[in-house]
Amino acid sequence: MRSSSSRRLISSFMTNFDCAFGTSASSLATPFSYTPPGRNHLFVPGPVNIHERVLRVMNVPGQNHRDPWFAELYKSVLEDTKFIYQTTEGTPFIFPGTGTGGWEAALTNTLSPGDKVLCFRYGQFSHLWIDMMQRLGLEVQVVDRPWGEGANEGVLEDILKKDTSKKIKAVCVVHNETTTGVTSDIKGCRDAMDAASHPALLLVDGVSSIGALDFQFDAWHVDVAVTGSQKALSLPTGLAYVCASKKALDAGKTAGLKRCYFDFADYLRTNPTGNVPYTPSLPLLYGTQESIKMLKEEGFENVVARHFRLAEGVRKAVEGWGLKTLCKDQRWKSDSLTVIETPPGIDSNKIVKVAYAKYDLSIGIGLSQVNGKVFRIGHLGNMNELMLCGALSGAEMAMRDVGMDITPGSGIGKAIEYWNKTAKVIKTRESLLQ
Repeated sequence: MRSSSSRRLISSFMTNFDCAFGTSASSLATPFSYTPPGRNHLFVPGPVNIHERVLRVMNVPGQNHRDPWFAELYKSVLEDTKFIYQTTEGTPFIFPGTGTGGWEAALTNTLSPGDKVLCFRYGQFSHLWIDMMQRLGLEVQVVDRPWGEGANEGVLEDILKKDTSKKIKAVCVVHNETTTGVTSDIKGCRDAMDAASHPALLLVDGVSSIGALDFQFDAWHVDVAVTGSQKALSLPTGLAYVCASKKALDAGKTAGLKRCYFDFADYLRTNPTGNVPYTPSLPLLYGTQESIKMLKEEGFENVVARHFRLAEGVRKAVEGWGLKTLCKDQRWKSDSLTVIETPPGIDSNKIVKVAYAKYDLSIGIGLSQVNGKVFRIGHLGNMNELMLCGALSGAEMAMRDVGMDITPGSGIGKAIEYWNKTAKVIKTRESLLQ
């Protein structure tokens, strides 16, 4: 059943649809009093699809987190989160909030007013993190890169080598930039920092990568990593997960930026005994436990491989359509989502709108500088080939609806060929026991 807010959005869209397409909106969009059959097809890079197992464990009555049972649950969930970072050495935190709150925790617990930090900007989310840094009173050295590229390790090494007085206190990198479909090389950034013999902290936004893409907190010597519940963990929005190294925790002892709600110290005092400084979201903690259990069942390497296979299929569909991705360099192409350029004269917003109005398909608009120039297909978290087939088929139809010369089956066919050749038999309990 659609929410009242969704219905208002549909109403607003219907009002403007005739002007955009010269077509009766009532014949394309869902009327107020009608619940469409089937389900909404969700293919944005967060929020993502939630597995039925996770939905079931979150369906709980109100409970008191001060009762004796809570401590063991909370300590267990904290320990579980180490899996998604691939860490044994890091200290995990779970904040009621979002990835943006995790950004703030990473900065305020490690830095002081006036500290100099370096951050690459190559999309809307790296831009927003920089805006937060500046508003918190940090001096930010912004390294702008073309939208469609990632953090350049050579540029990073050169800047750090020139910083002979070691004024740069932190290097901040958005691992997966969902605006552009770019995944930067965090290991490469760490190697550049080591090559420059620079002591700066490495702070990573892994909001749309951790739990889906390869991420090695310990091996890459990351100091703070951040993610959110509505991304690869396939949960509702509402939790910010943060992991900090010993170096980051030591930096927190002298960090001078003001903090309260996101103060590591409050959690370090309470978490060891299974307590929390603020009221937790119990349904989301149950969901976290179940989601990570599923990721462990699948296996970390298999999770990463699945996301690559799904992404490759979508990229082959883009080639079949005769289109290009915004990210051109293969080494930076994201396995969390694909950002697709539209031809000159085609407003990508129309594709997104008609996909929703006619086919109940939610795909992503272009943000900021690339608004109207790209659309985004997310393939993150709880996702498989047949689900993506629906997204690609709907995208083909929506592109044809707005006047693009797309041959039916040209994209989805290429994806099917690839997935058909690379699919593995689903493991059953019986096969696992053999």
